Amino acid sequence: AGLLACPTSLWALESPYLVKVKGDPALATRKAVELLGGMATFVKPGQKVVIKPNMSFSGNVDSALNTHPLVVRELLLMCLEAKAGQIRVLDHAFSNSSLSRSGILPVCNAIQDGICFNLTQSRHYVDTNLKNAVEMSGNAVMRDVLEADVLIAVPVAKSHSSTGVSLALKGQMGLILDRNVMHSRYNLDTSIVDLAMTLKPTLTVIDATRVLATNGPSGPGKVLRPSEIIASRDPVAADALAVASYEWYGRKIKPRQVAHLKKAHERGLGRIDLENLNIQNLTV
Repeated sequence: AGLLACPTSLWALESPYLVKVKGDPALATRKAVELLGGMATFVKPGQKVVIKPNMSFSGNVDSALNTHPLVVRELLLMCLEAKAGQIRVLDHAFSNSSLSRSGILPVCNAIQDGICFNLTQSRHYVDTNLKNAVEMSGNAVMRDVLEADVLIAVPVAKSHSSTGVSLALKGQMGLILDRNVMHSRYNLDTSIVDLAMTLKPTLTVIDATRVLATNGPSGPGKVLRPSEIIASRDPVAADALAVASYEWYGRKIKPRQVAHLKKAHERGLGRIDLENLNIQNLTV
C-alpha cells in the first residue's frame, strides 16, 4: 500500500516543513493543509484514505480527550474535494460510546454514513511483520490501514502517564489489535517507534485547539486552549513542535526529553531539530 512508502521525494521545496495555524478549528485545519500544498498534494482521485483521530475515551469536546470533531470533519471534506475513492475514519477505541460522545461519529454520519468505525474484532486485523523493528517485530494491523493509499494522523495533543505525551506517533497504537503487549512485553517507547517505522502517515495534523496538559490520556486534567493546529508531512516533527509549544505538567519540555521522539529521530523516522526547520506560523 502507498502509506508504507515514505513520500519525502514528493515534498515541494517551497512548502514549509511545519505549519502552526491559530484560529477556528475548521478554518485553521483547512489553512494548515493548504500551506502544505493542499489536500490534492496528499490525496489523488480514487485513492483509499484512512483518517485516524483520537476517539477512544468517553468525554465531550471540552475534555480534550479526543480529537475535535470539526477538525476531523474538515479533513473529511477536503478528502472528498480531492475525490478520494474511499474514506474510513478509524480507531481501536475503548468503548463504542466514545465515538458518539466525542462528537466525531455524528459529524461523519452527517456527511456520509458508514465511514466512521471502532474496530475491535480480530477479523478486521491482519498479522503484520513490522520491518526494521528493534523489539516489536509484529502485530495485527487494521486491514483497512494496510490497504490504504493514504494515512492521515489527526491526534489531539495530550499528556500521557507512561510516555509523557500522546501525539501522532503514540496515536498509531489505535491501529493495532494488541496494544497491551507494548506495555507488558516491550519497552513502550521503543515499540511505538517500531510501529511507526511501518505505519507512516502521509499527513499529520495535530489538534491543539485544546491540550490536555495533565492527567492524560484519560483525564480529567488541566486543559489549555491554544486554538492551534500543527501540521506536517513529518509526524516526528509535528509531535516535536507540539511538545515544544505548550506546557506539560506545568513546565516546558524539549522534544528530545520525550523518549519515543528521541528514538524516532535517531532511527531516521523524522526530525526534532526544530531550530533547523522551516516553520510557518499563521493566524486565521
